[in-house]
Amino acid sequence: MTEPTDLFDPAQKFPNPSAGDRYDRLVGLDDVKERLLKEARLLLDPQLLSDWSRKHHGGAVLPAVEAFGERIPLFVFAGDVGTGKTALAETFGNELARVCRVSVTLMPLSLNARGSGRVGEMTSLIASAFRAVEERVSGQRGAARSTSAVILLIDEADALAQSREASQMHHEDRAGVNALIRGIGHVSAEGMPVITVMCTNRSSAIDPAIKRRAAQIFQFERPNDAQRADVLKRAFEGAGLSEADLADLVRRTGPTKGRPYGYTYSDLTTRLIPGVLIDAFPDRALDYARIVEIVEAHPPTAPFSERRND
Repeated sequence: MTEPTDLFDPAQKFPNPSAGDRYDRLVGLDDVKERLLKEARLLLDPQLLSDWSRKHHGGAVLPAVEAFGERIPLFVFAGDVGTGKTALAETFGNELARVCRVSVTLMPLSLNARGSGRVGEMTSLIASAFRAVEERVSGQRGAARSTSAVILLIDEADALAQSREASQMHHEDRAGVNALIRGIGHVSAEGMPVITVMCTNRSSAIDPAIKRRAAQIFQFERPNDAQRADVLKRAFEGAGLSEADLADLVRRTGPTKGRPYGYTYSDLTTRLIPGVLIDAFPDRALDYARIVEIVEAHPPTAPFSERRND
C-alpha cells in the first residue's frame, strides 16, 4: 500500500516570491483572479461577509449571507490545455496569503492516489490523503478566523473524479469518487480552512455530484485578441516592433479561416516566444520577418477533445 507521504507531490508554502512572480505573469486572467480571490477569502473567513452586510444593510446580516456560508470550499478549473488552469491553481495561494496575512500550504495530490486497482485501495488512499490534509490544519478546526490554510490541488481531476455515470467505470473507481466526495464534505462540515481545487481538460467527465457541490466552476478559454496583444506587447517591448507589427502578430496567432482556434497562453509563453529568442540568440537582434516565419512554422496546439468513451 502506498504510504500517505507518497500521495502528494512536493508541497509549497506561501507567501513565496517565486510563486508571486508566476502569478503576476498570468496575464489575461484578471477577472478570474479577482473572483477567485474573493471566493477564497470568504471561504476562509466567512465573518468578512457578515461584517460587509452589517455595514451596508443597516446592521443586519442578510439571509443570503447564511446561505453563502453553507457552500463547500471546492473550485473546479475547467478548460482547454494551456489556458492557465494549473498555473493559477499553483500560485493563487500566494496572493491569498498576502492579502489575508495567513500561512497557506499548497498540497498537490498525486495520481498515486488511484492505487493499483486492488479492492478498497483507492478508497483507503484517498481517505489517507484527506487525513494528511486535516493534520495540517488540525489547530484551525472551527476557528472564527483562520491563521493558516491548505489548498488541496487535484490536477487532471477527471482521473480521480470521473463521472460514475460512465458505463465502463470500474467499481473501484466509483468507490474512489465516493471517498473523494466524503473527504471534501468532511473538511467543509468541520469548518476546516481547506480549499479544494480540481483542474480538468474534460469538464464533461467530472462526476455531476462533484460539480453540483462546487462553490464555483471557472471556465478557462484561449486568449482573445486583446489578451494575446497584452502577452506579445509585454514580451517584445523594446525589440523595435511597430504597432502594425504587433497587430499583425495578434492576427496571425488568432483563429484563421483554415484554423478555427488560436494560440493558448502556453503556446505563446512556453513555445512561440522562447522559440523566437532562441532563434535569434546569440548573433542577431529580433527581426519581425523572421518572427512571422516562426509563427507560421509553429501552429497552435489543437483543442483537447471532450470525447468520452462511455
